[in-house]
Amino acid sequence: MDLGAPHTQCPKPFDDAKAAEIRAEFAGLPDPFRALLAGAGASSPYLSGLIARHAAWVRTLPGQPAEAVLQALFDAVAAPRADLGAHLRGLKGQVALLTALADLGGHWPLETVTAALTGFADKALDAAMAAALAKAVARGRLADDGAPYGGLFALAMGKMGALELNYSSDIDLIFLFDESLYPAARYAETRSAMVDVAKDVVRCLSAVTDAGYVFRVDLRLRPDPATTPIVIGAAAAERYYEAQGRLWERAAMIKARPAAGDVAAGARFLASLSPFVWRRSLDFAAIEDIRVLRQKTLAVRGLGGAQRVPGANLKLGRGGIREIEFLAQTLQLIYGGRDPGLRARGTRPALAALAARGLVTPDDANTLDAAYVAHRTLEHRLQMIEDAQTHTYPVAEAARARVVHLSGGGDVAAFEAALGARFAAVEARAQAIFPVEKETRPAAWSAFPDAQAAASRAAAWKGRPALRSDRASRLFQRLEPQIAERLSGAHAPEEALAAFDTFLSGLPAGVQVFSLFDANPPLLDLLVDICARAPRLARYLGRHPGVLDAVLSPQFFAPLGSRQALAAALNADLAGISDFERVLDRVRVWVHERQFQIGVQLLQGLATPDEAGGVYSDIAE
Repeated sequence: MDLGAPHTQCPKPFDDAKAAEIRAEFAGLPDPFRALLAGAGASSPYLSGLIARHAAWVRTLPGQPAEAVLQALFDAVAAPRADLGAHLRGLKGQVALLTALADLGGHWPLETVTAALTGFADKALDAAMAAALAKAVARGRLADDGAPYGGLFALAMGKMGALELNYSSDIDLIFLFDESLYPAARYAETRSAMVDVAKDVVRCLSAVTDAGYVFRVDLRLRPDPATTPIVIGAAAAERYYEAQGRLWERAAMIKARPAAGDVAAGARFLASLSPFVWRRSLDFAAIEDIRVLRQKTLAVRGLGGAQRVPGANLKLGRGGIREIEFLAQTLQLIYGGRDPGLRARGTRPALAALAARGLVTPDDANTLDAAYVAHRTLEHRLQMIEDAQTHTYPVAEAARARVVHLSGGGDVAAFEAALGARFAAVEARAQAIFPVEKETRPAAWSAFPDAQAAASRAAAWKGRPALRSDRASRLFQRLEPQIAERLSGAHAPEEALAAFDTFLSGLPAGVQVFSLFDANPPLLDLLVDICARAPRLARYLGRHPGVLDAVLSPQFFAPLGSRQALAAALNADLAGISDFERVLDRVRVWVHERQFQIGVQLLQGLATPDEAGGVYSDIAE
């Protein structure tokens, strides 16, 4: 793609005098390129400064493929320099300008833009780590034993990990090292040397001069940042996540990527964390946790109300970028343990994978995807103007007009109406999955023949193990009206209520199961049907609630299959598991799921007694 060739779009100059100055400065270059420079520089003071600072280089761009120019800049990162920081700052400006011109001219789609910005971050980080490690070796702090980067690696988190950096992103990093390369007795000494290396890297990238900075670095996503140094051993980190890791850390690890240093060691570390991030059981409790996290985020930042476009927070506000990311990541956490195809780092690939498996409707996926692209593109325009880490759409009239001009439009009202519609569309879909808590209406136990007895039985549930935690109690309070309504509509409501009571009594914990019902109301219908018609199956379900996960599989209601098909299914389920204890655990779960499947299919008339008995015997054998 040649930036000097005609382009599909072009920013409109906000400052006509500045546009005329830029056109004159670059007289003789192709008109489309001059128009692109003028529109960019006359609407963005930051881009105007880059054009002036790199004017000689800018004149070489027409006639060259932008992709080749970008690769040349990447290659230049590793060139030996006495002052690496100054070298990287200069290259950062060129990469930012090249990417902005390709972006504003419509030559590069969003993924290419963010990949270009992230690619430079990877290269710069790697160069800074190599230089800092060489200094540590020269000072005798670390031995040059041939291990790549001394076993030190940097995990890119967030947007950098997902190849989604924007124009003014911080880079979120976790520094770890492979402590197996060093004597155990020297762990503290080695860690201290690695900490100094990481500090050198941060100084190189974050130092601000007249030429700006390379990247702001944020290290707060590391394990327990309040008490741990900025670098720890990989095994120590793994122990932390296994023992103390929280839901937000699981979600953060979806995007984690070894970006620099000993990337092979980084890949091994992420592989070791797979059981922490990706739970084998369908993790519907994540919905409740994300719902609470969303409400806290909106409340703390004062973003709880509907978005008003002037002053709207494009990232964190209702209907913004974070809402789309939360939605995709939550569904990934729920289903990704059983389906590795859902473990995409990027938001758009995740939405596409979820839609392909029917976990998001095509209409919702298209709406969210289009909103994400438009939101991220506007976020880039906001940050291009002053190279500021902002996500707020301006309030002042002139500032709003500048944003619209940089985006290639002139009608501010139409631009903002479209933005408001996107906020509303995303908010509607986020609210459907993460509703704001409202008080639930009293449970409709009055519909029972003996309403007082039903209400008394329900009141006694509060002491059951499944309802002892605050989270479980809160979830059940939301579900109770639906449970009462369904049970009261059973053919024999008192017997159905007694069977539900038995189910609840056998339930050792409630958060996962209640979250599953909350997210999948048809499962409540199935439970009531079981309680009304098969009390023994309800007792079985109370002892083995994990089998409910199997109901969500498309194969659950398919024909039970032959002995050979069952063997093939079990072998596929055990694929990749080598530890004998884990094999036994997985076989037990598989058997419980198949037994429950047989019971449900028999109950609903999908399998005959002879078929069910034959398959049950095959499983037992």
